[in-house]
Amino acid sequence: MIFVPATTGDIDELVRFVNGAYRGESADAGWASEGKLMAGQRTDSAMLTESLSTKGGTILLMRDQVNTPLAGCVSLKPTNYPSTWYLSMLAIDPKRQTEGLGRLLLFEAEDRIKAQGASRVKISVIWLRQPLIEWYERRGYRRTGQTEPFPYGNQRFGVPLRDDLYFVEFLKGLA
Repeated sequence: MIFVPATTGDIDELVRFVNGAYRGESADAGWASEGKLMAGQRTDSAMLTESLSTKGGTILLMRDQVNTPLAGCVSLKPTNYPSTWYLSMLAIDPKRQTEGLGRLLLFEAEDRIKAQGASRVKISVIWLRQPLIEWYERRGYRRTGQTEPFPYGNQRFGVPLRDDLYFVEFLKGLA
């Protein structure tokens, strides 16, 4: 596998990849779909452009080799808390979600932010995504006890199919 930072030239491919990995028929091929909780888009070109312009942040792309289709991606950005980075939008090709690629990409992302001086990484997961929560917990992420409200009314991230959604916050120390 190769890992490279995304550029603005990757945005169209990223939009298709991320939306396909999280929602719709292609997402249903994997175990990490959120299609039963959300409809519509997961991201768009404006959100990805904004993410790429965040100071210090990046979207890390994972491919089998140069010029091959995406196998995965993850967004990384520093937070306002010292030495803490936020990891989001971890996505793996749904047809390849049993190959250990998520773990490989997660460890690469953690190594890269550790090299930037991070000592902790934060994530947030919709509380109903129990298999995903358990996956992160097996990789050392621990609940902080904090929750974040779901952005109802902001369809930028999609259309919620339930009225009881919120995010659970997790932290992992990077030794």
